[in-house]
Formats: sequence, structure tokens, C-alpha cells
Amino acid sequence: MDKAKLLDLMAEKGLTQAGLANKAGVSRTAVWGMMKKGRTPTIVTLGKIARVLGVRPSELMDM
Repeated sequence: MDKAKLLDLMAEKGLTQAGLANKAGVSRTAVWGMMKKGRTPTIVTLGKIARVLGVRPSELMDM
């Protein structure tokens, strides 16, 4: 997960971790784990988060 990209996109949309989690329908713990612990999200979770942020899932991954 590209944490810097995720943070930038969240800032652009005015979203907190809790706000992103709520809109994506995932737990705040899942978002926190990706951002703070470097956990890799499942494909389903990645898709939900990407949809909320208006990007392709691949744009959120470190590649």
C-alpha cells in the first residue's frame, strides 16, 4: 500500500481514517492497519477504498 498516496487522496477528499472506513464500508481498524502497520488489504477492501477515493486500486499499491 502506498501510504503517502493514500494520505494525499484522503486529504483531497477531506476524509479521516474513520470517514474513509465509514464510506468504504470497512472497519477503521482495517484502514489504520494499512496506514500505520503497513498491512496489505484484501482485494475487496482495496476496491472499496479505491472507489471512495475515485482511483483505480492499482494506484494505491506500491509498484
